Amino acid sequence: MEESLIDNASEKPFGNLQAAAFLAKCLSDENRLKILLSVGKGKKSVSAIVEELNLSQPLVSHHLKDLRRSLLVKVERNGPFVYYELADERVMEILERLNTLAMGLLSERNTF
Repeated sequence: MEESLIDNASEKPFGNLQAAAFLAKCLSDENRLKILLSVGKGKKSVSAIVEELNLSQPLVSHHLKDLRRSLLVKVERNGPFVYYELADERVMEILERLNTLAMGLLSERNTF
């Protein structure tokens, strides 16, 4: 059974928010979100991600390092080639829900 932050809030005032904050920080960059969406379609090499997203290779490599450190992507080596893919399909569900929430909240906002 999965733990809920809300369910545990009364038992532990701060629950396990450190892990959630760690992942949220990694998801706070637009380029990392784009990379996650890209590898969410299937395994891809750095060069394929660079070409698809029109980002520089050093930038993509830097973000992939952060995503790997955050356990959001996993690496597969096949000879001289390195491929990245989502570590867990639930990431795509979270990104979809986050986008829906953001669009809903922003549609109600008149000023910035």
